[in-house]
Amino acid sequence: MGLQAVFFYLFAFVAVASAFMVISARNPVHSVLFLILVFFNAAGLFLLTGAEFLAMILLVVYIGAVAVLFLFVVMMLDIDFAELRSGFLQYAPIGALVGLIVAAELIVVVGGSVLSPQAAKSITMPIPSAVERTNTAALGDVLYTHYVYFFQVAGLVLLVAMIGAIVLTLRHRQNIKRQDISKQVARTPATAVEVVKVKPGQGL
Repeated sequence: MGLQAVFFYLFAFVAVASAFMVISARNPVHSVLFLILVFFNAAGLFLLTGAEFLAMILLVVYIGAVAVLFLFVVMMLDIDFAELRSGFLQYAPIGALVGLIVAAELIVVVGGSVLSPQAAKSITMPIPSAVERTNTAALGDVLYTHYVYFFQVAGLVLLVAMIGAIVLTLRHRQNIKRQDISKQVARTPATAVEVVKVKPGQGL
């Protein structure tokens, strides 16, 4: 067994064990930390397969942004997790249905690759061999040429989701002074300055 196989089994074992700890840990902070460990080992598996771009994206985006955001939200918000777990049985049928669908998809994928090993190669796009290209360059070439419209649609979906999240969380409070640029621009010296004549011996 070569060194690459040793690292593969090491990363795979730690990733699976950490994923189990994510769903079994009672402390949500520990769950997020185990999730970060899963991402690290998944990035190592991507590096072993030659997909360095996906490995760096996993480290930068998921660990550097998503997982850290989860950790900050869990630590800052005073969430009653006992109350959240109280309705677990209510959503168990939906969770079981989603689990069965995912299991069926995995069986179809694994069974198809076993019955027809050439199926995956038949749908992949060939990488030009005339020029030495890295994984990142080849992925960018395919993404921004053949799948550019799908890429733009995905960007629009994320933009709509971001705007929707901002609109849903925006709250206008009545007792807060807000800036009105149109009123500021329309001000004149007559309305901006008020001359008050104070009589001798009297204050404001």
